[in-house]
Amino acid sequence: MLSKKTKYGLKALTYLASIDTKEPVQISEIAKHENISQKFLESILLTLRRNGFLGSKKGKGGGYYLIKKPEEIQMTAVMRVLEGPIAMVPCVSLNFYEKCDDCPDENTCAVNRLMLQVRDGALQVYRNNTLADLIS
Repeated sequence: MLSKKTKYGLKALTYLASIDTKEPVQISEIAKHENISQKFLESILLTLRRNGFLGSKKGKGGGYYLIKKPEEIQMTAVMRVLEGPIAMVPCVSLNFYEKCDDCPDENTCAVNRLMLQVRDGALQVYRNNTLADLIS
């Protein structure tokens, strides 16, 4: 299940990508427009800024803004930053692989085979979508 953090992060990014101005947008405006708790949104936007998706400006006229074009922001990167590993179990993760303690042989594990298909399906969707695709 998608976490609220990821859902709200996607909503905030799509809002920033869809507005006409390239000026910084205040957190309160994003929170109000997307019906997100401002305090929770602050944490999410900070994470997105630290990971190179957003820039910020302090003071009067300050707020957050995209530092990349929407078509340059891949959903794989956004999902990994906000949600963590794309794989549902660690034994099929590309970036966060760990052997399962309770599995003697991954090659014969039915759960592993199924989760590989789930991971590959999710990756295909995320790789084929950018922030620009979400706002079009």
